[in-house]
Amino acid sequence: MAKLSTDELLDAFKEMTLIELSEFVKQFEDTFGVTAAAPVAVAAPAAGGAAGGDAAAAEEKDEFEVVLEAAGDKKINVIKEVRALTSLGLKEAKDLVEAAPKTILENATKDAADKAKEALEAAGATVTVK
Repeated sequence: MAKLSTDELLDAFKEMTLIELSEFVKQFEDTFGVTAAAPVAVAAPAAGGAAGGDAAAAEEKDEFEVVLEAAGDKKINVIKEVRALTSLGLKEAKDLVEAAPKTILENATKDAADKAKEALEAAGATVTVK
C-alpha cells in the first residue's frame, strides 16, 4: 500500500461524514490500543507549582472539594442539585448520590464551593467542604 501524506489524509477525512469519521476513530483506537481523549496532564503543572510554594501559600487554600456525605430524606431534590452543579446525566447523578460519601466538585473556588454547599443543604443533603 502506498504511503499517504498528511494532506492526502486530511483530504480523505474532509470527504467523510461525521458518522464515518467517528467509526474510523473507534476502529483506530481499537487497532492501536489508544484513546482520542484530550490529555489531562494540563492540571499537573498547576498542582506541582503549588507544592513547590512556601508555607504561606499552603495556608491560603484556593481550591476546595465539595463532598456529599449523605443524601438525606429528599434524595430526588439532592439528585436535581447534583445535576445542576455538574454535567452528569440523571443515572450518573443518582448513582453518585446513592454512593455517598462522594466528592461532587473538585478544585472549586471558595465561592463556588460555598454556593454548592448551600444548594445541596437546602435540598436536604449533608455536605462538607474540604
